[in-house]
Amino acid sequence: MFDIAWSELMLIGAVALVVIGPKDLPKAMRTVGQVVGKVRRMASEFQGQFNDAMREAELHDLKKQVEDVGGSVSSAMNSDYKPIEMPSEPASTGLADAQIKEAEAKLAALPAPEPLPPVEIAPAPIAEAATEEKPKRKRAPKVEPEVVAAEPAKAAPRKRKAKVSEPEDGSAA
Repeated sequence: MFDIAWSELMLIGAVALVVIGPKDLPKAMRTVGQVVGKVRRMASEFQGQFNDAMREAELHDLKKQVEDVGGSVSSAMNSDYKPIEMPSEPASTGLADAQIKEAEAKLAALPAPEPLPPVEIAPAPIAEAATEEKPKRKRAPKVEPEVVAAEPAKAAPRKRKAKVSEPEDGSAA
């Protein structure tokens, strides 16, 4: 809409900083943002109302066209045309009758189709799982572990703290 480059925006920001001051600049920017938001909302509301008015005008034109078509259809239905009734004089169907008789003669000359062989369906065998017992699993015999007399593992030698022996006379060393 506006043709403002980044350099121009930076210039406007610097001038606003000098004129308004750093203390009031956030308040001014907030006010500008609120005003821009209000303007955008008003513009979108106006555009929505304009689109609604255009739709109503298009619907009105479409409604007129449908009424015109409906009127022409109803006037055509009121005429003496009756498509369901048979014509009063039958048309000469001599050629059609000859073709029908010829087709019937050709069908009569064809051999009859052979009948299909009968289909036999044997019943499925029934499983006798309920009467038989399932074979039991064989367990491996228990093997007792052999006790091997082995030397116990030697742990790393620990360093012992030297005991401080107290002199027997009770004095501190």
